Amino acid sequence: MIEEPRSRVRLLVVIVNYRTAELTIDCLRSLEEEVRALGGVHVVVTDNGSNDGSAERIAGALVRQHWNDWAELLPLEHNRGYSAGNNAAIRPALEQDPPDYVLLLNSDTLVRPAALAELVRFMDAHPAVGIAGSRLEDLDGNQEHSGFRFPSMISELESGLRWGVFSRLVPDRVVAPAPVNVAHAVDWVAGASLMVRRQVFDDIGLLDEGYFLYFEEVDFCFKARRAGWSCWYLPESRVVHLVGRSTGVTVRRNPPRRPRYWWESRYRFFTRNYGRLYTFVTDLIWMAAYSTWRVRRRLQRKPDNDPPHMLADFLRFRLHPTRRSDPQAGEA
Repeated sequence: MIEEPRSRVRLLVVIVNYRTAELTIDCLRSLEEEVRALGGVHVVVTDNGSNDGSAERIAGALVRQHWNDWAELLPLEHNRGYSAGNNAAIRPALEQDPPDYVLLLNSDTLVRPAALAELVRFMDAHPAVGIAGSRLEDLDGNQEHSGFRFPSMISELESGLRWGVFSRLVPDRVVAPAPVNVAHAVDWVAGASLMVRRQVFDDIGLLDEGYFLYFEEVDFCFKARRAGWSCWYLPESRVVHLVGRSTGVTVRRNPPRRPRYWWESRYRFFTRNYGRLYTFVTDLIWMAAYSTWRVRRRLQRKPDNDPPHMLADFLRFRLHPTRRSDPQAGEA
């Protein structure tokens, strides 16, 4: 019997797993109907050196659920970060028969019906758009922040001060503006569900593997903007994001201490895209603004929802910005 050739892949979906096997399997389950309805979709799960049985559990699920015709597992020996995990799947795809689009999808997501189809439809209709992101929401359908502005000196002042009067003076510098439910251009979209046109990779390359986790999508969208590509937020594409379930860093209630790699990524973004002097001045501004907020919070008896030791960690990591922690150990 002659095996029929597999149809061309128009959309490559990449899911990076690191010790979140059950979340990844649930994500794949949510994709099944959408993948089969859309056609031309291939999913690659890269296991980032979990070494906890994740790869085996995911491989078993692919077989049991008969997902092998549209999904595959790519086990990696070491965890070199989110960018490297994505690139491990994107690089060979671009070198062989490049897909039209690549979708970066978090393991802690569940796609709603037509989420992928809406992204593809929009990108097909708007060839000048290089990147598009989904509306992220919780299980109850409540909208999360998904479209953002680039961090800058003014935005760091605003986020440090947390003073409504100042925020209203610089509405166009607030990194996370109030979400709206209409498609519009943004600076960057959350990497939990982010679609990239193939030509963007041709122009600016793959994700920067100097980022272990966080800020990599901000950096990628920043480079794409400089190369002339626009980025859009598309609320018609709805994706449930189980915030913080994959890393634990971004949970809203009782947030944990910011890990070293978060601070390293922040420093890398600012120095690579704005320069060291700009970064130095920005850091001084944020430190002064944040210190002011901490004093005001105590005087006004406002609730403390900040990660522990923010200012101390900022000072400690700022003095040693290039020292890479061991991500496997999860150093704080």
